Amino acid sequence: MTESMSDRDGLIWMNGKFVPWRDASVHVLTHTLHYGMGVFEGIRCYQIENGGAVFRLADHIERLFNSAKIFEIKIPYDEKSIHDAVLDLIMKNSLKSCYIRPLVFYGSEKMGVKYKRVFS
Repeated sequence: MTESMSDRDGLIWMNGKFVPWRDASVHVLTHTLHYGMGVFEGIRCYQIENGGAVFRLADHIERLFNSAKIFEIKIPYDEKSIHDAVLDLIMKNSLKSCYIRPLVFYGSEKMGVKYKRVFS
C-alpha cells in the first residue's frame, strides 16, 4: 500500500506562512482545480557533503513569476520572499535532498471562466 501524501510530518509554506503538512489544504471549489488556471515550478535540492544545494533557484523563481504574469496572476510576494521561503522550508524540514513545487493559483472566491484576477 502506498503512503498518502497528505498524511506526513513536516511543514508547507502556504499563503506566506509555514503550516503543518496535514493542515495545508485548498477548498474543493478552488478555481484552478476546475479550470487549470495556475502555474508551478519544480525545484530540486541535491544532497552534497555539507547538506543540500538547490539547483538554479533564482532561475526557477524568475520563471514562476513570468508564468504567473502570462496568466495575469499577481503574486503578492516578491522574488526574494519566495527565494527565502524555499530555503527556509528546506531547513525547517531538515531536508538534504528534495523536490520543491511552488504553486500559484486562483482560490475559491468565485467560479466561472471569466474570473476576476485575484490571488489565493
